[in-house]
Amino acid sequence: MPDTIRRSGSFARPWFGGFVLSVGALLPIPALAEDRPRLALHDLVAGASRRIDNHELAVLVLLVGLLLFAVVTSILLRRTRARLQRLEASSQDEIAALRDGLDRANALLLTEPQVMVDWPAGSDEPIIDGDPAIVGAGAPHRVLAFGSWLDAARATGIERAVDALRARGEPFSMAFTALNGHPIEALGRAIAGRAVLRLKDASGVKRELLDLAGRHETLLRDVASLRTLIERLSSPVWTRDTAGRLTFVNAAYARAVEARDAADAVERGLELLDSGARANIARACITDGAYSGRLPAVVAGARRSFDVLDFQTETGSAGLGIDATEAEGMRNALARLVDAHRRTLDRLSTGVAMFDADQKLIFYNAAYRALWNFDASQLEQRPTDSSLLELLRAANKLPEERDFRQWKTQLHAAYRALEATEQSWHLPDGRTLRVVTTPNPDGGVTYLFDDVTERLDLERRFEELIRVQGETLDNLAEGVAVFASDGRVRLFNSAFARMWELSPQMLAERPHIETISIACQPLHGDDPTWQALRRVVTAIDSREAIAGRLERRDGSVVDCTTVPLPGGATLATFHDVTDSVNVERALRERNEALEDADKIKIDFVHHVSYELRSPLTNIIGFVHLLGDPNVGPLQPKQRDYLDYITVSTNTLLALIDNILDLATIDAGRMHLNVGPVDIRSAMTAAAEGIQDRVVNAGLVLDIAAPDDIGSFNADERRLRQILFNLLANAANFSPPGGTVTFSAARRGDAVVFSVTDRGPGIPQDMLEKVFDWFETNSLGVHHRGTGIGLSLVRSFVELHDGSVEIASVVGEGTTVTVSFPLGAAVKQTAA
Repeated sequence: MPDTIRRSGSFARPWFGGFVLSVGALLPIPALAEDRPRLALHDLVAGASRRIDNHELAVLVLLVGLLLFAVVTSILLRRTRARLQRLEASSQDEIAALRDGLDRANALLLTEPQVMVDWPAGSDEPIIDGDPAIVGAGAPHRVLAFGSWLDAARATGIERAVDALRARGEPFSMAFTALNGHPIEALGRAIAGRAVLRLKDASGVKRELLDLAGRHETLLRDVASLRTLIERLSSPVWTRDTAGRLTFVNAAYARAVEARDAADAVERGLELLDSGARANIARACITDGAYSGRLPAVVAGARRSFDVLDFQTETGSAGLGIDATEAEGMRNALARLVDAHRRTLDRLSTGVAMFDADQKLIFYNAAYRALWNFDASQLEQRPTDSSLLELLRAANKLPEERDFRQWKTQLHAAYRALEATEQSWHLPDGRTLRVVTTPNPDGGVTYLFDDVTERLDLERRFEELIRVQGETLDNLAEGVAVFASDGRVRLFNSAFARMWELSPQMLAERPHIETISIACQPLHGDDPTWQALRRVVTAIDSREAIAGRLERRDGSVVDCTTVPLPGGATLATFHDVTDSVNVERALRERNEALEDADKIKIDFVHHVSYELRSPLTNIIGFVHLLGDPNVGPLQPKQRDYLDYITVSTNTLLALIDNILDLATIDAGRMHLNVGPVDIRSAMTAAAEGIQDRVVNAGLVLDIAAPDDIGSFNADERRLRQILFNLLANAANFSPPGGTVTFSAARRGDAVVFSVTDRGPGIPQDMLEKVFDWFETNSLGVHHRGTGIGLSLVRSFVELHDGSVEIASVVGEGTTVTVSFPLGAAVKQTAA
């Protein structure tokens, strides 16, 4: 400004001087000598006016006006210059004062650690002043990277505030703590079109105020969160004043007491619990400061159970009611389920033992106690896992371990594991246990003890059986092949390959039955048996076993048999019976010859018996005629001879009758005349038949039968013949003076006759032969029988559907027992 003023003054002076010179040139003023004194202006004007005309007067007036204008203008210019000089001096003083104030402001600004960020209007480039270290930024430009020195939430908040300040001029004020631990106060303002951000290190009282503000803000958020949580809780929550009146309830409480809202429930004082329950709660809070218990309440017309927690506070009390109705039902259901599981586990053969997180026994089943032979009283005391292991180790019931402590530590690692583990324990008594340790969700371990001794033994024996089976199949002379359900070979032995001239390589490829049939066709020639084999192997529904004989083209004979196996498989066996067939044919021919010879023998015996019976009948008749006193007297000697002839002919006649009976039975033409037979009468008649032998040998015949033994259905003649032969056999082998016991009795649904002698007995190797035809042995006595008596006995008894048993002890005697069933149908004709 002063420079401008000075330039204006220098311009005015030449202009004014030129104006005066111009005026002087226009006026006709006489030249003045230099030595003449200078005239006054008015003198000049007065002299000139006297000498000018009107035109000149106008010019003069104009010049005078210009002169006056110039004078006034000069005066105004001088005054303006003086005023501008004074204004310049004042401005210089004000600038100096502003500079001094700016210096003082900068000094004050730099006395506190802070950072100023200034965004000029219309520019995105900020001006950053101050110490960036207060916020932990290494460089000034890092100050605006809020995420590098603030947590994510705070950084996002201040970024939004800065954007609002720059865009709309919205001021803000924040306080927070940087990541380096410094408390920072952030102020944002819009000043003279500029956006200014001030980051200040808050310390001292300010810092305390910021801390209090932060805690207050945190508490407000916590209170808001807690209030939101309480409002969203499904359980009723309430607070009371010291007088016991409701001061706050949540929405769940309002719903429980059927109020419009929480304020309505507080205003009307609607109570969830009855007065007695509230009185008990109040007494407990006064005594113990808190109450905890389960109380009933009526919610929406339904009776519910609540777990009530009520605590005494400075302003009264606060309570919470948790609906335990469903939990109580679930707890009861869980208890029943656990009890059912316990009963189920108690019936398992697998030993089960559960230990809690403190390694104490909480459950065991009967199988566990029986496995280790524990006393029930020991287990009821809830012993620890380690103590039980020590007891088992002392009883020598655990596996032998080199380092028992380390083994136990590894076993107890299951308490810290996440997955189940499995071990095998080989006990000193030879048992093998499969032990599974399963961690429980709530801590502890469940042990499962499964005795796998038998299973391992079965597996071992099964493997041995498989090996033996494989070796057996490979060494069998028969060809064996197993066809799967798809008709392909699954198993074969070497005999099968050799028999049908198939290569092992071909069979190893599991060919189909059709492929095998084509390969074997030169041998079997589409034999019907082979076709049947193909149908059985490929059948789906009908899988019946077949057996057939293949006449092969090479002259050999093979027996083929199939057996359906599980899973749709079929077992086929091929047995080369060429030699057997040849032998069979020879044996069949020989058997036919023997049968013919036997038939000839039977016919011969039958014919001879009849031929002998005719002359013998004549002899017996003439003997009786000679013995008749009417014929004439006989001498004593003649009478003795006649008696001998009678005895011999009777014996011979009985022998011929027995032979004829055997021949008749063998021919299948024996007929029985069945009818009621008195048992005692039959026994007496049989005993009278051997009376002469008993008397001659001095034997004692002991007959024993109940008086009420009664009768039964049988052929009386054949029954007497059976009993007679038994008594005769016993008398023949009894020593002189011996005793023969003849008894009969009813046993259940049968009549049993038994004959016992005290003879030499029969060796065990001869017992089965005594019933064969013509099998006889003196057994050390003088009598030797015909060998058909017992054969006839067995034949007659079997015709009655009975049975014969013989028991003998060498040196003590023999007992023959025959049994006749009472309810069985007697065979009328021999088979």
